[in-house]
Amino acid sequence: MKNLVSRYLLVLFSLFSPLPAFLLPQSPSTESGSQLAAKWTLVIHGGAGGPAKGVMPAEKEKAYLDEMSAVLQAGAKLLENGGTSLDAVEMCVKMMEDSPLFNAGKGAVFTAEGKNEMDAGIMDGKMGKAGAVAGVTTIKNPVAAARAVMEKSEHVMLIGEGAEIFARKQGLEIVDPSYFFTKDRWDALQKVLQKEKEKQPGDAEKHGTVGAVALDRYGNLSAATSTGGMTNKMKGRIGDTPIIGAGTYANNRTCAVSATGHGEFFIRHVVSYDISARMEYLNESLSAAANYVINEKLKSQGANGGIIAVDKDGNIAMTFNTNAMFRGSVTANGKSEVAIY
Repeated sequence: MKNLVSRYLLVLFSLFSPLPAFLLPQSPSTESGSQLAAKWTLVIHGGAGGPAKGVMPAEKEKAYLDEMSAVLQAGAKLLENGGTSLDAVEMCVKMMEDSPLFNAGKGAVFTAEGKNEMDAGIMDGKMGKAGAVAGVTTIKNPVAAARAVMEKSEHVMLIGEGAEIFARKQGLEIVDPSYFFTKDRWDALQKVLQKEKEKQPGDAEKHGTVGAVALDRYGNLSAATSTGGMTNKMKGRIGDTPIIGAGTYANNRTCAVSATGHGEFFIRHVVSYDISARMEYLNESLSAAANYVINEKLKSQGANGGIIAVDKDGNIAMTFNTNAMFRGSVTANGKSEVAIY
């Protein structure tokens, strides 16, 4: 009888008292080291457009390929060691911003007034958060400022002097505008101005951007993009790069996208989001969605450019309708490539 009463009391206790934590069923942690997925993917681009194959000097072509390979190698190391996709895309874009080869940061092109005005955007596909800066002239790495806006402010985009004041307060590196001067970009502006004076058509040097998209071992997607815009652009002109959904977009349910090309068209057609939406609502594959948007929708309007993207399963798209797109990718299985044409 005594044992029966004891068992009855134990049942009553269990009904009204929580079990000790160690007796509760444990859910696997998606962030724990033991639960890391084996796969990760990284894709970068250094802009769409440029001379036809065979026109660029061989040594310059090699310089681009070597620089992109170095960026991919650094990003691959970070992701392989369990780094996040957000850290990877920011780091890769910063490396390209620091290189005078690309139209971003140090290699930014000049406006019609002979100044460098830069834009950048970044998005976290896990949380759906995003940040951007536009029309900045003194922030050494605009993509770092974009991330700071995302993580340390209540806003999505800051522009011009406001963005620069914010970046300074966040401890980001501020430089004199002369830091961004490169002779190649200055000469390109003079060339375009001369053609305008002679009423000749412009050339492909007007396009250029850098970007990175990544899937990390936690299953999270991120995208980042940075640019100096278009050579000879009007003062204050903003392209698609910092416009979330146009030049930059990431969503863990679908894909991460970074765009490059004629920004006005990419803004009007919300290109990066459109690719994601086609995947989510029409159940299209990444390659099918990207091909339709870039090679049908945009091309039918005479819009030049391309995108890089990675989906939630690690599939890659590097789609463009121009002579060239500087691009590269690397995956956890060791497959790596860089290309221009």
